[in-house]
Amino acid sequence: MTTTPSPASSWTPERPWRGIMVATALPLRDDLSVDHDAYAEHVRWLLDNGCDGVVPNGSLGEYQTLTDDERARVVRTAVQAAGDGARVMPGVAAYGSAEARRWAEQAGEQGCGSVLLLPPNAYRADERAVRAHYADVAGAGLPVVAYNNPLDTKVDLTPALLAQLHGAGHVVAVKEFSGDVRRAYEIAELAPELDLLIGADDVLLELAVAGAVGWVAGYPNAFPASCAALYRAATAGDVEAALPLYRSLHPLLRWDSKTEFVQAIKASMDIVGRRVGPTRPPRTPLSDAAGAQVRAATEKAVADGHH
Repeated sequence: MTTTPSPASSWTPERPWRGIMVATALPLRDDLSVDHDAYAEHVRWLLDNGCDGVVPNGSLGEYQTLTDDERARVVRTAVQAAGDGARVMPGVAAYGSAEARRWAEQAGEQGCGSVLLLPPNAYRADERAVRAHYADVAGAGLPVVAYNNPLDTKVDLTPALLAQLHGAGHVVAVKEFSGDVRRAYEIAELAPELDLLIGADDVLLELAVAGAVGWVAGYPNAFPASCAALYRAATAGDVEAALPLYRSLHPLLRWDSKTEFVQAIKASMDIVGRRVGPTRPPRTPLSDAAGAQVRAATEKAVADGHH
């Protein structure tokens, strides 16, 4: 089988949400201030090592703990470091639709290519509220990628609802984090032009085989080159090449779906020499047991030649 990525799974300026878009971890100093210089270097390093773009101000970027000034500067830093705003897809989630739209407008002002948007998550919104939310933010003019994370938000963007949002022109793609890979096929049936993006690292191969054309990724923060090789083999349909990589990396990839995913990915980054610092409260350091598991899996990945 070929190991060349299919055109659909490759990043293009016209569809800048495709390919490997890394949900970037945010470097913090010991005093918990944002290290913007380190963040800029990290963005450049990811792009130099096979990733297509970055997603600042996602959950992995601890956006909930940032001030408005910090959050805006993170986007500016990412755009400047990437050298091409189209390669930056900021998270614009907020408690209110008006605030989310303001963040989308800020992303547009900085030249970003798209934005990533959770449904309303301050309460369990019904479908009418969800549709209004996405319509409002889409009005900012940037392509909107929906983010389905029903475990955390308690709002489920079902295939039928996604089809409605796409049909109305309010979303171009979905970051699918439910973990239910069966949804890929229903989404393709109900909304064949809606791009499916892998939303959880530990279902990468299953969703790639099912037709995903992008990956909003966590563990490339620590192992970008190996994760890029895995993604490109998987989306090319080269299961023979992808499966050994997937099995080798899966003890780490599954941490992306755990509550402590931010701490785990930051710990892996520190272990491989990508010093990224602590997390902001209310997140606390990994327990001794969890930290030992992450260290063992990370060190094994290094021993296996991943980088």
